[in-house]
Amino acid sequence: MLQVILVIGGVLVSLVLLLILMKFFGIWIRARVANTPVSILTLVAMWLRKVPPSLIVDTRITAAKAGLEYNTDQLEAHYMAGGMVDHVVLALIAADKAGIPLTFDRACAIDLAVKGTSKTVLEAVRTSINPAVIDCPGGGGKIDAVARDGIQLRARARVTVRSNLDRFVGGATEETIIARVNEGIVTSIGSAQSHKDVLENPDHISKRVLEKGLDANTAFEILSIDIADIDVGENIGATLQKSQAEADKHVAQAKAEVRRAAAVATEQEMSARTQEMRAKVVEAESQIPMAIAEAFRSGNLGVMDYMRYRNVMADTDMRESIAGDTEAAPDKPN
Repeated sequence: MLQVILVIGGVLVSLVLLLILMKFFGIWIRARVANTPVSILTLVAMWLRKVPPSLIVDTRITAAKAGLEYNTDQLEAHYMAGGMVDHVVLALIAADKAGIPLTFDRACAIDLAVKGTSKTVLEAVRTSINPAVIDCPGGGGKIDAVARDGIQLRARARVTVRSNLDRFVGGATEETIIARVNEGIVTSIGSAQSHKDVLENPDHISKRVLEKGLDANTAFEILSIDIADIDVGENIGATLQKSQAEADKHVAQAKAEVRRAAAVATEQEMSARTQEMRAKVVEAESQIPMAIAEAFRSGNLGVMDYMRYRNVMADTDMRESIAGDTEAAPDKPN
């Protein structure tokens, strides 16, 4: 009975070994033929660690054919860290062929740094070999700036950049380059005395922007900045002066209205005071008959004195009446 169990166990073990051999034999023989041997146990260990053996072996073969030697542990470690092993090896091959110093650890760091973005380490190396062109401000738009003479200029620039692999990890991206170039163009146009100077020599903008070192602390190195297009916009200075004139006009009108209201109030106040004085005159005149009566009673005024007073009053009234008729009548023709 024991012998039967041992035989069955041996058969099962043989079947398992045969299946494993059949599963990894193709990969093993491929690595052997490419002169990058990998043991069956190593392939099984990769499979148990959920690392695709074919990817690791094929990537190692690609590196070896390009003259680069990396062991499976390095490739496995980067894969398990979430990196793209094939892109890293292709980037290292491209850098080696172009004579760009790039180590395996630096390439892995760049690959992990760009993870989750649209960039890859292979694109970074390719951009380092073949510089890329970035449109500023991007999206086909233009940068608006105003010269000192008040004329608006609209410019579009093209920035030629090359990846700086030493600063790629932790360096600012293309958005920072675009923002800095936009700021530099606005500053350069704004410092120009006249918009004509900018139109005559647009290369002055490029020189001033390059002098600022806008690629500092970024993942790129700016090679050149070219003004692709520049147009004349609105006369911002005249528009601002017009708006200021309108504002000054409204302020002057408001102040004039305040002065008019003050004059009207003063006029009304003087009219009220005039009426008050007239009331006092009427009040004083009302005291005259009483004073005459008191003079009669006290004997200070006689009848003849009173008659002369009445005659004078009648004569005064007549003169005033004649004078009023003369002023009211129109001039007679000669």
